[in-house]
Amino acid sequence: MKLPPSWQTALSNLPAPLLAAQLLEKTATQEVSYRCVWPLSLLAFKATAQTLAFPRSPCEGGSLSPSGLPAEFQENECQSSMLKHIFRKHVKPKKQHEIRQLGKLVKKLCDATGCQQVVDVGSGQGHLSRFLSFGFNLSVTGVEANRDLVTMAIKFDQELVCTLHKELKRATQLYHVLRYPYHIHIPHHVVGWVNPSASWEEFLQLLQSGEDESACCKAKGPERQKPKVNCIEKVEANNPSLTLRNVFSNGADCSRGAKLTTKQSNVECLPASVLPLFKPDEDFVLTGLHACGDLSVTLLRYFVSCPKAVAITSVACCYMKITTEETPVPSGVVAPPLPFVMEPRQEADFGFPVSTWVRGLPGHKLSYKSREVACHAIEDYMGRLKNKSKVLRTHCYRAVLETIIRGIDPAMKRQGIQTIKKVHELPFKEYARLGLERVGLDPNIPLDDTLVESMLSHQEDVTTYFCLALLLAPLVETLILLDRMIYLQEEGFQCELVPLFDPKFSPRNLVIVATKTHQQDGGPSLVSSEPGATGH
Repeated sequence: MKLPPSWQTALSNLPAPLLAAQLLEKTATQEVSYRCVWPLSLLAFKATAQTLAFPRSPCEGGSLSPSGLPAEFQENECQSSMLKHIFRKHVKPKKQHEIRQLGKLVKKLCDATGCQQVVDVGSGQGHLSRFLSFGFNLSVTGVEANRDLVTMAIKFDQELVCTLHKELKRATQLYHVLRYPYHIHIPHHVVGWVNPSASWEEFLQLLQSGEDESACCKAKGPERQKPKVNCIEKVEANNPSLTLRNVFSNGADCSRGAKLTTKQSNVECLPASVLPLFKPDEDFVLTGLHACGDLSVTLLRYFVSCPKAVAITSVACCYMKITTEETPVPSGVVAPPLPFVMEPRQEADFGFPVSTWVRGLPGHKLSYKSREVACHAIEDYMGRLKNKSKVLRTHCYRAVLETIIRGIDPAMKRQGIQTIKKVHELPFKEYARLGLERVGLDPNIPLDDTLVESMLSHQEDVTTYFCLALLLAPLVETLILLDRMIYLQEEGFQCELVPLFDPKFSPRNLVIVATKTHQQDGGPSLVSSEPGATGH
């Protein structure tokens, strides 16, 4: 696709920092000087794309640290000051930020619905499940298809239990001792693949009868003994308002510096009771932190159809892996494990569109390329442009490689290439060799050096073109998420869209929140304390 000549004139050879300031920034932080008058069509394109997209500013205000991280990382760029140390171990800063914010939201939904059971789908290494279980004393079942990730989750659960047990024995000032038995829930992990074609009844069966990989059940030898996490404490404390849960979560009512004085202590730790398994006869809250592709849509459908699913928080990602009528098997989607076989899907079962209303609109289709662009981080990319990062050459490398691949085989268009680390630090020939190998072509095919150098000289043009596409990224994401919100409304449920995370830190920061609590128009928000929420 060629740009209009007037656009080419305005954008040609525009330095990277000016691209960020003039094209991508919604609100200029300083006065911007244009070298020429931009065509009205280009200005309208920018204004329309930015105006129609959902707001992405995080709900919680606060300044950024000098490194661009959220305020909670000002003291230490690797450790959130608002998360207890036991929840930071093995967790990268981005994930710390996410589990703290989403965990608080899930707990709020549990309180609002009177529900104590959570199902975390795509739970990975269990960081969110662990925070919900130990931090908020919720009964959590995590579902993850990757057995290796579940193994790590169990290991981390066991480490946290050991740390907790030691602190309970060693330092009474770190916790409030209770006058009654207090059970700390341990996450229940299930190794299982969530079949998008399965009914909600089959989904509940997976949660109950899936291969149980819960902590303490797979240990060998002496480690097989269940950890001691049921504690009865007999202590007279000066501050009865604190609870053990508050000490290990960072609730608003929890003072990190609070100290307790005791007259006497008699701590008795008892073996844990049977680990809490999923209870199908009890209500539960569904959650998915960056559930990939169709998985987010599948969870919404389970929420709608399953009577025991009373609320949901859905954070999506990997929009290019969503199934559509045009791409029923998107590139990069992992095949289901045996003996599962993906059955042909009807139009209403695709990942987009989900709602009947959008499905009936002419021209509603979203190409693979547009959905792939929607996965990019516009805020992060603006930072690269302003700093003239060498990472910018990655797009030119990929464009040249695409030309080479199509020259070899014209039928091979937009091949998904497995990630090549630190592309910007590689000579192009090395990158081309690795890329060709990943798409099944001869990596040693001779290249026309003159032609390659000529194409690489157009890096600025490639960057400009990518910026134009990136300008549409939030708008495409808005279309996808709005379709899902309309679907929930069609089914009779109120929902809201919350920009929960800092987009500079966690680009996929929009969370769909819905409950089955019927509220009248104009009633209180599902997340009333979260400014910036968009209701539908």
